[in-house]
Amino acid sequence: MAVKLSPRAPRLPMFLRGLHTDEYPTVSPTERDLRVNTKVREAGPKSAKRISMALADYWSGRQGTAAGLRAVDEAAGGGFYNIPKEAELDKAAADEALGGTQLIIDAQTHYISEKANYKEWNRLMIGTADSVMADRFKGVQKLVFNQNELGYSLAEYLRCVFLESETAVAVLTSAPGVEGTADKRSEIMRMLTNAEIYGTQELLDRLAGTGRILSHSIVHPNIEGQIDMMDRWKDWCSPAGWKVYTLYGSTGEGPFRWGEKSWLLDDEQIGVPFLERARDVGVPVICAHKGISAGCATGWDGPSSPKDVGPVAKAFPDIKFLIYHSGYETREGDLEEGPYKEEEYGLGTNRLIKSLRDAKIGQGSNVYGEMGTTWYQLMAHPVEAAHVLGKLLMALGEDNLIWGTDCIFYGPSQPMIDAFRAFQIPQEFSDRYGYPQLTPKVKEKILGLNAARIYGLDPDEVRAKVRNDDLAWVKEAMNEFSISGTPSAI
Repeated sequence: MAVKLSPRAPRLPMFLRGLHTDEYPTVSPTERDLRVNTKVREAGPKSAKRISMALADYWSGRQGTAAGLRAVDEAAGGGFYNIPKEAELDKAAADEALGGTQLIIDAQTHYISEKANYKEWNRLMIGTADSVMADRFKGVQKLVFNQNELGYSLAEYLRCVFLESETAVAVLTSAPGVEGTADKRSEIMRMLTNAEIYGTQELLDRLAGTGRILSHSIVHPNIEGQIDMMDRWKDWCSPAGWKVYTLYGSTGEGPFRWGEKSWLLDDEQIGVPFLERARDVGVPVICAHKGISAGCATGWDGPSSPKDVGPVAKAFPDIKFLIYHSGYETREGDLEEGPYKEEEYGLGTNRLIKSLRDAKIGQGSNVYGEMGTTWYQLMAHPVEAAHVLGKLLMALGEDNLIWGTDCIFYGPSQPMIDAFRAFQIPQEFSDRYGYPQLTPKVKEKILGLNAARIYGLDPDEVRAKVRNDDLAWVKEAMNEFSISGTPSAI
């Protein structure tokens, strides 16, 4: 029987709700998380009432974001989110503290086709859908339930990424899964086929004409015939990059373990031929999922480890390697990442840093760290956030960290954008560990300018197009989706 869900007002800001994606289950809250949640939950209704705002709108807006971040900052000892108390109630103060004019390019966005074989994932996903769907989706709620009764359709994507965030350009991508196989287990992770990804880009380009969407083509080099398909996908789908999952095909049980074997970017049988083909077909941008291991083995030798990044970056200097999640793994209990220590090289983002150090790859190289889910996990844990961002900035440089959200799974991406704008690495951390400061210039690069450079976009042209975009095309796209379903290039 299909699961029926009703829209429900959020009880907390999105970064305190314990949400998740299809790639990992909800992380258990720490004692500090619970204390923060209790405080914010008790104060929220009073604040919303004082300014005559519905609670759902309060938590979804900047005043609610400010209130949540202030509580997080206080619990962590202060000095991470510089937000005045008046921002909890005053819209102008909240806009001043959390607003900005940066160009926002989101390198990791998703939605789920209604054709996707996601039934076995419903139980995992319900917790997210119950929290984020229809919070502020006024007038078109019927479209929310299109995907297996969950809120991850194209309509929700347009709402979360464009209508309710300042995102200028979004890269549409997908989790793995081999298309058209007899074994449906191998398709279950696939949100969108390459044809659907490109079909979506075609639809939005036709209606909007503003280049608001870039797209990936998903490749499984460890599956026979996939490398040979890259020539066709390049000509047909015009991908901005190739998305790969080295953990796809692990042996045993679990969501990624439905193939013959996992692989690595630097192995001679699979990884190297794939990279050579990517270079030869003229799309030398590799977007590799590294981290968020979905129950597969973690650590230095796990199939999602970025230990292979340094060697291939050195061997293929003409290829750009975008490391999705930057090697971060979801925390267990109270365990958080701290400063880099050689004896902890197998932990989270330390793996990427060690791989680059061992290969003598320094700042400003052809390796880029992507922040989708990583930033969501860090937002409510600012001490860990300071260490992770500080370590990545030291290893990669301010020109090589790129913004991503992993939304649609967390709802509208604006709270993540606003929180990043307000976040700072305390001077104490910089003095003690050598971390660079997150200056306005550095944040501007991370939020959009670095990705614009990678994808060959002119920031001024993008700004002009977005400035003149009235988003009328969103309604047209929703109407086409309601009639024809997920667009496909086939």
